[in-house]
Amino acid sequence: MSKKDIVLDAILKQGTLPLFFYKDPEVSLQITRTLYKAGIRVFEYTNRGAAALENFKVLKQALVNGEMPGLELGIGTIKSVQEGEAFIAAGADFIVSPIVNPEVGKLVAQHNLLWIPGCMTPTEIYTAQQNGAALIKIFPANILGPEFVSSIKDLFAGQLFMPTGGVDLNHDSISTWFKAGVCAVGMGSKLISKSVLENQEYDKLYNDTLKLLEIVQTIK
Repeated sequence: MSKKDIVLDAILKQGTLPLFFYKDPEVSLQITRTLYKAGIRVFEYTNRGAAALENFKVLKQALVNGEMPGLELGIGTIKSVQEGEAFIAAGADFIVSPIVNPEVGKLVAQHNLLWIPGCMTPTEIYTAQQNGAALIKIFPANILGPEFVSSIKDLFAGQLFMPTGGVDLNHDSISTWFKAGVCAVGMGSKLISKSVLENQEYDKLYNDTLKLLEIVQTIK
């Protein structure tokens, strides 16, 4: 299997894609270790601060040193080719974008990696498909809602969708999204909150991640 297929399969099996950024590299590493300990095998670090690239390299080095075997580590909030090139060079296993930039799609395809662009209109979804997006992020999902996915999924038969930004950590919210037709749910601050990051609440994150995985597996 190609890296693209391996990552896509991992997301589909896991049914959720946690994501976060934090300025402190050690906290970022401890959050990653906690997610892994709870059972996460694929997640997205986000390019949302000046320290993102260096922190990402710290996370990748831990993997190189033999920690967290089998973890697929992607990078999100990639809007330009330059950003994509930098993180691919640093070892990103997949690329997530908040927008549809066809040039980023081409770059990711050249490296045979998975590209997950963010879309909020049918036109954007079509453009993403034309540029090789096997999985599309519904973003911002808190604005669009599950009804959006229900309304457009038949227009794009076979397309895989994942909401980010509008999923709560409870059975009702997650099940509503899956019933609407998504294949996985992105989980950012509702899982890895500001309090968890700033106060290093690793036990809380561990328990919440177990809860998330249990909910997803009962629904899928």
